[in-house]
Amino acid sequence: MRILVTGTDIGVGKSWVACSLARALQEAGRQVVAIKPVETGCAAEPSSLEDGVRLALATGQSAPLHAIIRLPEPVVPVLAREATGDEIDFDALVLKIERFADQAEYAVIEGLGGLLTPVTWEWNMTDVARSLGAVALLLGLDRIGTINHTLLTLSALELAGLPCLGVVLTPPEVPDDSTGKNAAAIARLSGIDRILTLPLTPDQQATAHMLQPVLSWVGRIAAPA
Repeated sequence: MRILVTGTDIGVGKSWVACSLARALQEAGRQVVAIKPVETGCAAEPSSLEDGVRLALATGQSAPLHAIIRLPEPVVPVLAREATGDEIDFDALVLKIERFADQAEYAVIEGLGGLLTPVTWEWNMTDVARSLGAVALLLGLDRIGTINHTLLTLSALELAGLPCLGVVLTPPEVPDDSTGKNAAAIARLSGIDRILTLPLTPDQQATAHMLQPVLSWVGRIAAPA
């Protein structure tokens, strides 16, 4: 199974949850590869600060050891690639992801920014996920505004024909009056009962343990044909 870890926006904890999910799957005895298709704002040499490197360290995999495409400009991929005077070859990127994903039972694929962040002017991560037959795990911050952002993103997933594995709400740095109440509201409005709210913790092992409900969701959602 291929799982796209995507978000309602940047800064919602995609890398943290993707790393933790990969660990949780490994601890459940599954063979896992974690992949970052494109990463921007990268230095000349990969470092442990990069999401792609952190994913590889989380699983201990031999490849990929960093994002498949690394770009220096800290902007969306289509603009970052244009700054180099080149374009991202979408088909070639999907083939590389497929090659890595085929080496494991589960592929955890960390998306880029929000769900519709453009990879090229024609394609975004919904197109990548569809090409791979992936399901989506949607992340949002448990704060005011997340109900709207989550419902919009769920609508985009449905429009793209991508099954939603579930929703994970991550803790904001500064809680507000909506924190702790958003999950129930999203469930009522969307009809999705697979919603998990994570507490704030710096311990990735603890987060992996808290993601156990996500593993049970895997068996309930069929990947697209």
